[in-house]
Amino acid sequence: MFSIIYTQGSIMNSPEDNSQFERQRPVYLEINFQIICAVVLIAVIGVSSVTPAFPKLAKDLNINPKNLGLLITVYTLPSLILGPIIGVLADRWGRKIIIVPSLFLFGIAGTACAFARDFNLLLWLRLLQGIGAASLLSLSITLIITITASQLGRLARRFSATNLISASYIFYALAMLIVPSMSNIWLLLIPSTTFGIGLGIGFPSIQTLLADLAPREYLATIISINGTFFGLGQTLGPLLMVYAFGFGGISSVFYAATGFAVLIFFVFRYCTCV
Repeated sequence: MFSIIYTQGSIMNSPEDNSQFERQRPVYLEINFQIICAVVLIAVIGVSSVTPAFPKLAKDLNINPKNLGLLITVYTLPSLILGPIIGVLADRWGRKIIIVPSLFLFGIAGTACAFARDFNLLLWLRLLQGIGAASLLSLSITLIITITASQLGRLARRFSATNLISASYIFYALAMLIVPSMSNIWLLLIPSTTFGIGLGIGFPSIQTLLADLAPREYLATIISINGTFFGLGQTLGPLLMVYAFGFGGISSVFYAATGFAVLIFFVFRYCTCV
C-alpha cells in the first residue's frame, strides 16, 4: 500500500490545482481515494478495535477496570499535542511525507501491543501508536476533501452543513438518553443505530464546513487543529466520565453525555456565526 501512495504522488502533494481532480468517472473508483479511505479506517480502529477487549484485558493483566480508560487517553493525547504541528508540516512538506512514516509507527507499535504482558508497558506502546495515528485521520480527511473539492459545492447546495451538524447532536443526545432504559443487549441496537446516524451526518458535515471556510493553502493545518479538539474530547472524556460513574453508576455516564450533546447543540446553533 505504501508503494502505491508514493507512485501516485501528485495527488498527495498538490492542493492548489483543484481542476486536476475533476474525473470523468466517479471519485470512489479512483485508486488514490480508495487508499486514503483505507488509511482513515486504520486511524479509527485504534479505539474501536480495543474497547471490546477491555474486560479480557482487565482479567489477564489483573488491573482495575476503571484504569482501562487510560488506554484511550494515552492513545488520543498525541493528536491533542501534535495536531497543529502536523498540519503546518503537511502544508509545508506534503501530506505523503507525514502519512507514510505514521503508518509504519502505528503498525509496529500496534503489533507490539499484542505481546505486552504488563499494563505500564502497554500504556507506553499505546502512546507510540497514538503518535503514529495523530496524523492519519486529519491528513486523510484533508486529502479526501482535496480529491472531492469539485463536488463539495453541489453537496452544500443540496444540504445545509450547519443544519446537518445541528441534527447530529440531536441524534447523539437521543441515543445517549435512551441507552439506560434498554433492557437487553439486542435493544441496544436502537441507540447504537441512532448514534451512528448522528455521526454519519455530523462528522462529514463538519469537514465540509471547514473546507468551505479554510483557505486552501492552510487546509491541512485547519483540519489538524480540528483533529486536535477531537482528540481533546477523546482524551478528557474517559477522565470526566469516571466522576459521573462514581456519582451515579453507568446510567449517569449516559445522562452526562446527553447533557453535553444538548449543550453543544445550543452553542453551535445560537452562539456561532456560520
